[in-house]
Amino acid sequence: MIKDWLKKDKDVSIKGKVVSDMISHVTNDLLIGRKIKSGELRKRLVEPNWIVPGCFILQDIDMGKFKIKYLMSKEKPSKKGVILQLHGGGYMGAIRNAYYVFAGLYNEVSKGYSVATPDYRVAPENPFPAALEDAVATYMWLVEKKGFKENEIVIVGDSAGGGLAMALAMYIRDNNLPRPKGIVAMSPWTDLTASGESYTTNFHNDVLFGNTKESLIYENYYAKDEEKTNPYVSPLFGSFKDFPPMLIQAGSNEMLLSDSIEVAKKAKNEKVKVRLSIYEGMFHVFQMGYLNFPESKAAWKEVRAFFRILDKNKKFFE
Repeated sequence: MIKDWLKKDKDVSIKGKVVSDMISHVTNDLLIGRKIKSGELRKRLVEPNWIVPGCFILQDIDMGKFKIKYLMSKEKPSKKGVILQLHGGGYMGAIRNAYYVFAGLYNEVSKGYSVATPDYRVAPENPFPAALEDAVATYMWLVEKKGFKENEIVIVGDSAGGGLAMALAMYIRDNNLPRPKGIVAMSPWTDLTASGESYTTNFHNDVLFGNTKESLIYENYYAKDEEKTNPYVSPLFGSFKDFPPMLIQAGSNEMLLSDSIEVAKKAKNEKVKVRLSIYEGMFHVFQMGYLNFPESKAAWKEVRAFFRILDKNKKFFE
């Protein structure tokens, strides 16, 4: 049961509650909310070019069918590894500038890892397996062009990107490619059938996708003609045998909570090192708050610790 996994040691911070209430107001009380839940706003969103902070170098890599942004520290980039970041958006929204901020944070908490962020192809124009193909191509670009070896690539992602990170790890294992170093998954979408307990129990609690069946959770075109139980679409239905260590974070109020809980259970049963952290009162991908409220700040602190563990092989997992 979900309640058995929830952390009871902390109350929701005042700032965290305010942010959650603000999101709920926008998504449930305003007309723009429906466009947010359906993904329509994200697909139409036009942003200015991201302004690269002076401490970074940002390279644009043209992969033909998609592009990669490769963020590096100007001074002393780490040689211990590299990060492949897979963005969220329900497989239907292209990348946003927020993910380049994420890349900067990942660079900081990893103490200098470079970050490759592909703007992978999305549905409905490019359904499965386009996103997975682009993720694989990015991974192999890091191996073949950048020279990273076995246990030197950390795959990270949020929401759909978190599920895609696990699907990529399955593909890597199934095809005997160089093993990744670890996985960080924030509110991963691992079950596109939406069959988990929390899709019901958190239906009225989820400030982003709750109170409607017209969100991109239910009206999604990624799988198209493919069975949604295909593990490369919904990793929950696959095997996690021989996976690298995983850090999975989720909010207790999100509809996708079961996706994290069930993956963690399954992976642990298959002897994978997994740490599942559920943040009380938090919403889907609350880490987008960066360092601006306690829960998000704590989540990023935990990610920092995860990288220290990967680098030093110390105990961190349950």
